[in-house]
Amino acid sequence: MKKRKNFALIFALCPFLFAPSLYAVDVGLVLDQNAIVSGTGGGAGFAYTGITIPRITGLIGDTGEFYISGGFDYKNNPWSFIPELLRTDFNWRSGNMELTVGRMAYDDPLGYIASGLFDGARFFQYSNIGAFSAGAWYTGFLYKERAKIEMTENESTAYKTAIDYNDFSNTYYAPRRFLAAIDWEHKGFFERAIVRLSLLGQFDITEEKLHSQYLAGKAIVPVETKVSNGAFSIDLGGCLELIEASNKIGLAFAAETALAWRNAVHYVSFGAKYASGESNTQAAFLPLTTNTPGQILKPKLSGITMLSLNYTARLYQTFSVGLYPAYFMLNGAGSKGRNGGEIFAACYWSPVPDISVNLGAGASFGNIASDENVSWRVALNVVLSLF
Repeated sequence: MKKRKNFALIFALCPFLFAPSLYAVDVGLVLDQNAIVSGTGGGAGFAYTGITIPRITGLIGDTGEFYISGGFDYKNNPWSFIPELLRTDFNWRSGNMELTVGRMAYDDPLGYIASGLFDGARFFQYSNIGAFSAGAWYTGFLYKERAKIEMTENESTAYKTAIDYNDFSNTYYAPRRFLAAIDWEHKGFFERAIVRLSLLGQFDITEEKLHSQYLAGKAIVPVETKVSNGAFSIDLGGCLELIEASNKIGLAFAAETALAWRNAVHYVSFGAKYASGESNTQAAFLPLTTNTPGQILKPKLSGITMLSLNYTARLYQTFSVGLYPAYFMLNGAGSKGRNGGEIFAACYWSPVPDISVNLGAGASFGNIASDENVSWRVALNVVLSLF
């Protein structure tokens, strides 16, 4: 247990430890701070979270490069300071081939099946008919709040348990799962569309033995029109999931669509998402990582239908505003007509590339969160890139 604790601390300190000894590298430091006031009904609370991210990037000969970054997380209620290793990978290129090894970012085509940082390797092959890749990763050395893996009730309980440095190994790390993916992406499919297909599989190496495989795809299709000075596009995506748990096999699926329009000032998108719920004929859609679609309600993408609007306007070169209403409906057995919505607005100010300030506020309504109380949230995010 002590070795695993030292492992996390040493790797979080990597950017500081190696910076003085490296030559011809780029060193940076980012401060990401969040202050949130939120409440339900008549109650209110304050939360402060932040992360300091040192990073080092550089070249390896003529064909390689590296990226090393660590993080120091801190938050109140109660105060805690947590080290973690963030993106740290090594990349080599040769002709039309590319290999990345280390802790890297990966996103599935839909962005909510397996999304985040993973430890492993990924190989790319580029060709005239698109980019092919194959990757394999392990999740057991990730910081649990960064990985956001809650596929079972035990994993959800462990995710919400505070870190205990006297029991570091059992309270810091994410669940132990193995992820593999084969991807194909083609930009300019039939000269216009962007298409991505993925076959993913995650395998539980704990005693619970919950395995799942996914066939996912997404297409972004531009739409020509002469009635507007902007550009239209249609997004279409879907996923078929096979789940094996407790010696039972279930089928689940998810789908999404969006119609977007943009010009130099405005961006508008109407979207819908559907993730199957538990019933006699289908299983509840269960992604590897938990990525919640809402700003206030934050429901899991399992057994839910979501309708949303995304509107952003750049009023000045450095200042933008956005409006994000959404409505959620639970589906599947036991949903009992629970539904609810939220509306969230935000403004974004970036006076220089190294500084961004975002202020957002919103409220929710309905009984999707199992009560009738109105929830509200005001959040301030400040990001400083010092060098």
